[in-house]
Amino acid sequence: MTDLARKAVMKKLINGDYNCQKEFTLSMFSGKWKINIIYHLGHEGTYYFYQLQKLLPHASHKELSEKLKELVEDGLINRRPEAGPRIKVAYSLTNLGKSLLPIIDEMYVWGGKRLQELRMQNINFSLGEVKK
Repeated sequence: MTDLARKAVMKKLINGDYNCQKEFTLSMFSGKWKINIIYHLGHEGTYYFYQLQKLLPHASHKELSEKLKELVEDGLINRRPEAGPRIKVAYSLTNLGKSLLPIIDEMYVWGGKRLQELRMQNINFSLGEVKK
């Protein structure tokens, strides 16, 4: 199933009834796996579909295909089929996709700090429990 927030934003854009920059930005990479895909393509370069499947083992073939298709439609990633005995498809970030990296990198940093805080709170809570 495609991301409902993305669909709603696209519908508003088509109808000319849209002006919320924050919601629009979030809709570009909201949904399961999109941030991970953009992050890895941006920091590690081009990936083939099968490599993305290995990178995201909990993503079903269908989910990954849908998210990649949406990212291509939104102009964030390139899809390049390569001929050979078996057709391989390579994915890379577009310049537009690269422009999201600072946002995603900051989310990564913020998430790391917050997880560390929660771990410390959990340790302190656990120690409090032991002392009683």
